[in-house]
Amino acid sequence: MPFSSAASRPRTNSSGGQSQHLDLATRYQYVRSTTERLAEPLSPEDQVVQSMDDVSPTKWHRAHVTWFFETFLLTPYLPGYEADPTYGYLFNSYYEAVGARHPRPQRGLITRPSVSEVGHYRRRVDDGMRSLLAGPRINDQQVRDLVVLGLHHEQQHQELLLMDIKHVLSSTVVRSPYRRGGPAASINNPTWSWIDFEGGVVEIGHHGDGFFFDNERPVHETLLRPFQLADRTVTVGDWLAFMDDGGYQRPELWLSDGWHRARSRGWDAPAYWRWSDEDSWLLYTLDGERPIDPGEPVVHVSFYEADAFARWAGARLPTEAEWEIAARPAPVAGNLLPADHLHPIPVERPVSTDGPAPDADPAADADAYPVRRLFGDVWEWTASPYVGYPGFTPAPGAVGEYNGKFMIDQQVLRGGCAVTPDGHVRPSYRNFFPAQARWQFGGLRLAADR
Repeated sequence: MPFSSAASRPRTNSSGGQSQHLDLATRYQYVRSTTERLAEPLSPEDQVVQSMDDVSPTKWHRAHVTWFFETFLLTPYLPGYEADPTYGYLFNSYYEAVGARHPRPQRGLITRPSVSEVGHYRRRVDDGMRSLLAGPRINDQQVRDLVVLGLHHEQQHQELLLMDIKHVLSSTVVRSPYRRGGPAASINNPTWSWIDFEGGVVEIGHHGDGFFFDNERPVHETLLRPFQLADRTVTVGDWLAFMDDGGYQRPELWLSDGWHRARSRGWDAPAYWRWSDEDSWLLYTLDGERPIDPGEPVVHVSFYEADAFARWAGARLPTEAEWEIAARPAPVAGNLLPADHLHPIPVERPVSTDGPAPDADPAADADAYPVRRLFGDVWEWTASPYVGYPGFTPAPGAVGEYNGKFMIDQQVLRGGCAVTPDGHVRPSYRNFFPAQARWQFGGLRLAADR
């Protein structure tokens, strides 16, 4: 299997008589209902639009994660369950071993099944999963592992759902908000400090128990030179200084391909920024359009932009090994999806929630560790290409296509963002996107040699 999970190990709860599969059933219900809650503000018309090839319609996300449970769990393990082959073709993403699939750039052309029918599909699969989770097959370790993988897969798509609908809604003439919310309080841009790390021979990769994807292993040794890491991420105020100094017009700061893409695509600011008639920058967020805030982390910048900024600042991006070593002692807490901000918040503003969600630690302080906000706000670009760790081998079969097949022409990001679900990020988690991608919640933190 391409992952492991301590959650799949049997244990007794406080009643003494129930096994861990009751907890797994509760977790299943929580994750599935979260997806529906995220889709609830959207009309049927909102849910069918595909604004670019990299974006998938909300309806497709809801159906695809459902297809995953149907294909890998209900069809092989629930007696009498029959899947619709049309749905299998429409909602398979990239699992070539499973069969033919609808082309990704044409997902916006799927008008049928309707949004209502996709809702019915989700309920049908949920009914089947409740039967499976309550039956004897749930004691099969392979079945339990697949359920856990399916839940983490759905959490990935919850983040994608919000990323994608942000692009969809921002592409309309009226730039309607996903929801109505107030802007963050404006805070002056604070300076950053450098935190020293000694380096040495260190072990990288997922340690101990708990869920992990296959690309987080094997644990392996690597040599780190002494380095420094900024105690906060780069802010909007920092980025304005970069722009004011001609950062987007200075080819000496840019990698060759990055310069070409910036010129050809007309980049002169982060994605979702717009120069207004009042001669000021406005920013589109999921809560609507508002003036930029110099104190909040800059977001929606590509790797190329992040790398150019680091050169301009006389620094560099951290490697993923440096980031992981710095993050390992930090509390895994911050401005993540349960905080319900859906956007980075100013670096001097405390993170708060209305209450902890499952797997959240209400006592954890995102700003208590010297390197602040390593988790949440923005996915942090690293200087590391996305490749397999030494000794990495993808698992056989369709589920083994989950990560390994994408290890080409992508960069690693770390730390989670404001729309990353709870329980879905850890020091060893490796996200990855092409260097030119900007629609994901990508930002940066600076590093330097000592």
